[in-house]
Amino acid sequence: MARIEYCDTSKSNERTKEILAKNRSANIFRMMAHSPSYFEQYCRLGGAIRHRGELDPVVRELAITRTGILCEAPYEIAAHKRIGKNVGVTDEQNAALENWESATCFNEIQRAALAFTDEIVRLRRPSDATFNAIAAKLTPAALVELQLSVGFYIMTSKFLETFDIDMQPVEQVV
Repeated sequence: MARIEYCDTSKSNERTKEILAKNRSANIFRMMAHSPSYFEQYCRLGGAIRHRGELDPVVRELAITRTGILCEAPYEIAAHKRIGKNVGVTDEQNAALENWESATCFNEIQRAALAFTDEIVRLRRPSDATFNAIAAKLTPAALVELQLSVGFYIMTSKFLETFDIDMQPVEQVV
């Protein structure tokens, strides 16, 4: 059960209601709706991460799901395993993300991105070797997008866990 009540969206402004409707009124967004201006900007950046840029969507979703795993955020994991599947992440890859290092279902770029993700989440910053390995495989734009994706979903995972956001049926999780 969430640590505070979800926003009473019947009292929300029209823009907040519109954004909630586009996002299936998922619990994470119903909680964020307490702060309409932050909520709107969060969704704007989240939309750019998920729908713009040049980073391969499979690499992005593997990194986001791995971030959720490392941050121990079940809501995030469930949401992005589903989203990942919709952009081409295989069931085998989703199942292997917990212990990706020993899995054989990831290509060289995906492995480098997962190592980069692990170090961003676990360390102060990625090692030079890990950074250089992924930087050699991505354009500067895609590298920036990968780092910002991981950072954004660290924040999202921490938000979910701080407020103890309730899980929803898989088809409703965003």
